[in-house]
Amino acid sequence: MGQAGRGSQEVSEGRPVSGESLAEEIWGDAVPDNQANALQAHISRLRRRLRALEPDRPASRVTIHPAGYRLCVGEGELDAAEFVRAVRQAESASPDDAARTARLLGEALSLWRGPVFGGFAGGTLSQLAGARYEEYRMRAMELRFDAELRLGRHAAVLAELAEAHSNHPLRERFCEQLMIALYGSGRQADALDVFHRMRRHLDDELGIQPSPALRKVESAILAHDPALTGDPRVPSLLTPV
Repeated sequence: MGQAGRGSQEVSEGRPVSGESLAEEIWGDAVPDNQANALQAHISRLRRRLRALEPDRPASRVTIHPAGYRLCVGEGELDAAEFVRAVRQAESASPDDAARTARLLGEALSLWRGPVFGGFAGGTLSQLAGARYEEYRMRAMELRFDAELRLGRHAAVLAELAEAHSNHPLRERFCEQLMIALYGSGRQADALDVFHRMRRHLDDELGIQPSPALRKVESAILAHDPALTGDPRVPSLLTPV
């Protein structure tokens, strides 16, 4: 994921895209006067590029459809689709299968090589899809951290959690997980300090108090709740969200 120039297919996931939508994605507000001809020329160049990459393919991947143009891909060829599939599998996995979930999401997150579509802004379709894929990425990170913490790997994910919390300071789930990782690494005072800083940040930025889930983690730390340790014999404090 994160490669420029692939936006229309990753956005539409194999569905036809109208010429008007493609023109917006390619040129934005600077659409050429003769939009239809310019788009056809662009599609022709794309077809030549794809033929050069796959000289043995009998038919062009780009086909004309009554609703516009369609880029044909096979099962497993689209990294974005594979990533979303992995996240959905993890969401339905049993908490007892934490090792498989951690491995599955680690592999899925390795598909990311930078910003969605390589930072290509695009038009409405790309922007909406970019926000959707970014939310899937956040969800994948949360689920993977949950699995790692259930396995008792607090110290192993501490640096990644600190970075995630720093990059997304208002996302309370990362804060919860960072607090648990710190506590599990023998740093109770640091875990509580993260909570107090988060509470001030929420108040300053949004005028709200920490969520019940975040306060529950603070209370568990103060009470030395064994659910924080990742011991498989103890029910986890991390409830699915």
